[in-house]
Amino acid sequence: MILSALLASVSINVILCLFFFVAYTILRNRRGNAHLYIPRLVAEGKPHGEYVSGIRGFFSSLKWVKEAWRLSEDELLSDSGLDAVVFMRIFVFGLRVFRFAGLIGIFILLPFNYLGNQLNVDFQDLPNKSLETFTISNVDDGSNRLWIHFSAVYIFTAVVCYLLYFEYDYIASKRVACFYSSKPQPNHFTVLVRSIPSVSGRSLSENVEEFFSQYYPSTYLSHTIVRRTNKLKGLVNEANGMYKKLSHVKSKKHSSQKFKRAGFLGLFGPKVNIVNHYEKKLEDIEGNVRTERSSLSGKEVPAAFVSFKSRFSAAIASNIQQGVKPTEWLTELAPHPHDVYWPFFSASFFKRWICTIAVISSCIIITVLFLLPVIIVQGLTHLEQLEAWLPFLTGILRLSIVSQVITGYLPNVILQIFLSMVPPVMVVLSSIQGYIALSQIEKSAGIKMLWFTIWNVFFANVFSGSVLYRVDVFLEPKRIPELLAIAVPAQASFFIAYVVTSGWTRTFSSELFRMKNVTWSFMKRCFCCCKSEDEEIEAPSNPYHKEIPNIVFFILLGITYFFLAPLILPFILLYFSLGNIIYRNQLLNVYAPKFETGGKLWPVVHDATIFSLILMHVIAVGIFGLKKLPLASSLIIPLPILTVIFNSYCRRRFLPSFKGYPAECLINKDRLDRTDPGIPTFFEQLVTAYNDPSTKPIKHSESSGSMHSPLLR
Repeated sequence: MILSALLASVSINVILCLFFFVAYTILRNRRGNAHLYIPRLVAEGKPHGEYVSGIRGFFSSLKWVKEAWRLSEDELLSDSGLDAVVFMRIFVFGLRVFRFAGLIGIFILLPFNYLGNQLNVDFQDLPNKSLETFTISNVDDGSNRLWIHFSAVYIFTAVVCYLLYFEYDYIASKRVACFYSSKPQPNHFTVLVRSIPSVSGRSLSENVEEFFSQYYPSTYLSHTIVRRTNKLKGLVNEANGMYKKLSHVKSKKHSSQKFKRAGFLGLFGPKVNIVNHYEKKLEDIEGNVRTERSSLSGKEVPAAFVSFKSRFSAAIASNIQQGVKPTEWLTELAPHPHDVYWPFFSASFFKRWICTIAVISSCIIITVLFLLPVIIVQGLTHLEQLEAWLPFLTGILRLSIVSQVITGYLPNVILQIFLSMVPPVMVVLSSIQGYIALSQIEKSAGIKMLWFTIWNVFFANVFSGSVLYRVDVFLEPKRIPELLAIAVPAQASFFIAYVVTSGWTRTFSSELFRMKNVTWSFMKRCFCCCKSEDEEIEAPSNPYHKEIPNIVFFILLGITYFFLAPLILPFILLYFSLGNIIYRNQLLNVYAPKFETGGKLWPVVHDATIFSLILMHVIAVGIFGLKKLPLASSLIIPLPILTVIFNSYCRRRFLPSFKGYPAECLINKDRLDRTDPGIPTFFEQLVTAYNDPSTKPIKHSESSGSMHSPLLR
């Protein structure tokens, strides 16, 4: 990609960012858009100000920037939990890393790259030259200036490792502090027990009661057996959907709208009063719910939530083998009741194993299929290749503005369209993998999305022009550093455009302006003839599985290209600066926490950053070899080894505290509870905390009083 094409891409994206910023600032303060831009405040019933029209209203709307900037970490912690704090600490980490990298890269490395003579650049025609002019490729082979790049790699690695250690230590201590300051939580006192053995003549619930009463007589509190409720859930959802339809019809003012035909799509069959028709269907569904609920006692699953009177007892039960047979009475810490994912409790071990194999196979197939859009994208970035594919468009492609837009802007837009389809697929794949918590599904989907992005966006784009069709490369691992050193600098311009399109514009359009939600809301108003006021507003949860992989990928790009093409660093630094403000605003006004992992997302970020450092080192080995500086290439080799040792130390030092809380914390917290007058009430609520939501009473129709029958336990 030539410099003028990159400038065209940056210009288009800057204009789009300004447009979405102004549009958001104008629209967010209108009452009709409250469900789009401040759904959390609306759902929680908090006041959100009055609309002021005109220029004065526009400038008053800009206060959201000030509010987001002033949001303290303690306020964020109390409003959105530790996961939100860790999420924003990723931006803080990125800002610290790339502020330092920007100073070294822009003011030291970039001038040396630019003043090199390796590529023989004609500076009078610079706009039509490749951006490789600003990369390490332009430094003369064997030049002593390369030792500056060598020193920068060592210094930058040390700084990143120090910041990683600092963040790991800070978040680990914050996790313990939040535990001490938190109220009693059901998941701290409860374990999930699986593979409960069956005994002839007794129910699984009786087996659990006898086992834990015998072996934990002083600390066992209660248990909730899991039952097969898939059919019941479907009926309850159907009843809720029918009730919403009925409520909507009753709210209509014109009586003519309350009559329609009872057949297919309201076009066939006798004409009926739709209110009476829906009420009759609702009564029938609720009758089916009662029938299904009465038969649940015989649908036990060999799994149960077992609660204890202390956190320490629950921790002991979750970490030691319970029965003589290691395949029975399997225990693990239970998720929070709101975090439980119920469908997979009834799945057998064999079914979960088959699903895991299917998920792995599906991920491989998706990764291979995604190479097709990558090849298309890379074809667009090389104008001569595009002319070879489409010779009849040669005349149009020779136009300066057309070629700049096609090679600079269009490829990343196409890549973003395809990438936007992947996160929902990863969530579906993770949900059938056997996880029993929504947070586990989210984390698994995020990890899949992260490595999918690294492979398909980074490696596939880097290798697509030179190595993708040479399978023998993977049979010669010694050549990988050399090939990376050739291919990675050549793609610097593509990834700068990627940062601008996927980072800047996507953050403004998809995240701040919420383009998809705005479009869907507009279509509903136009075609569904229903007002948003009639609907119950529910604040969405933060899509960590989609956002964290993107943020971490930008960290990878910044680290990898730090000494290769430092021109990318200002673009990445601006992304983290914008994201730090925009996501604070979203956490404050849009997203509501649906679950809490206690900061367990940070180890994923840490490991991905370590991978980025090692990747930079491997490329450095190759680039110094290509530049005829073998001594520098050899002296880089200890750096990845030291980085791996550092990572091993961090895992031993911090990771155990992210897997569970230490005995010291658990016992101290249990002792504090002895003086808490609310603990007896909490234990009463804990007895029913893990009841399946579908077994809770519902009452929509007037004749369903018996729906308030006692819950099964």
